[in-house]
Amino acid sequence: MAFSLENRKGTINGILFVAIFAAAATMISEIGFVKSLGISPLVIGIVIGIFYANTLHNNTPKEWSRGITFSAKKILRFAIVFYGFRITFQQIGEVGLEGFMVSLIMLSTTFVLGTWAGQKLFKMDRDTSMLSASGASVCGAAAILATEPVLKAEEHKAAIAVSMVVLFGTISMFLYPLLYNMGVFDMSAKEFGIYVGGTIHEVAQVVAVPASIPGASEEMANSAVIVKMTRVIMIAPMLIILGIYLSMSAKKSGATAGGVKLVIPWFAVYFIGMAGFNSFGILPQNVVDIINEIDTFLLTMAMTALGIGTVFSKFKGLGLAPVYTSGLMFAWLLVGGYFITKWVVAVF
Repeated sequence: MAFSLENRKGTINGILFVAIFAAAATMISEIGFVKSLGISPLVIGIVIGIFYANTLHNNTPKEWSRGITFSAKKILRFAIVFYGFRITFQQIGEVGLEGFMVSLIMLSTTFVLGTWAGQKLFKMDRDTSMLSASGASVCGAAAILATEPVLKAEEHKAAIAVSMVVLFGTISMFLYPLLYNMGVFDMSAKEFGIYVGGTIHEVAQVVAVPASIPGASEEMANSAVIVKMTRVIMIAPMLIILGIYLSMSAKKSGATAGGVKLVIPWFAVYFIGMAGFNSFGILPQNVVDIINEIDTFLLTMAMTALGIGTVFSKFKGLGLAPVYTSGLMFAWLLVGGYFITKWVVAVF
């Protein structure tokens, strides 16, 4: 046990070790240039962790490993639950049925496309394919973190998926405003906001896109963020469906003797409950803001711990398959998302 009498000191030291790195990532994310790029502390945390893992990792006391693992697993689940304080059901209702439908269609089609293409076209393993698909289809790094324990995937596979989210999410953040300013998108402000919220990877990147467009209306910015939050809350049902699918697949293949245990990610259920509680507006907004700041730090700790467990030698054999898979999903989000948004707005 991580906190048994003989392991307690090493576990606590490992958690504090991760927290120091997370604090550094948080401070770096507040630097003007970094903040202007919309790079979250979660991404910086995993970069710092990976750098440490491939340079100085051998200097880490072995007894600290339990604390690092605790940060990557247990603290992660706790942080995902409290991620629900970023969302209310009222916000989802504000964008109406069209925002919900764009979110649902883009999430489901992107996840299926990425999972299928990763395994069948580019010969990646199941876990890396699904993690990459969850990051592109839902909410970037946070979705990958939430999906990883359901799949029981290795840390380095999640790190690969996060790196793809960073790459193509960053491209999106610069490409969308450029295409909009060039007049490529024949959309109203609200339509473009729905399109941005329904297709771009990270929440921070969604916020950054309207802010990068001169004269962008408040309607565009609000629609983008609310649709993005709709995608975020959909991570809970997605993970529950994924758990059922994994259970049925194991049963069908006969991989588990004596029956198959249904995998239900309870932290995803609690996440919905927390969003529901937040919808009542019981807590003052300043308290909710503090909770969200703490939650971001805990997520940064989880990402940092994930990075510390990532050694480049484990990547051998994958080649450019993750880039091809994520690139295909990016093309679908960019092009397919445009036509789906236009169709949904016209129909609903």
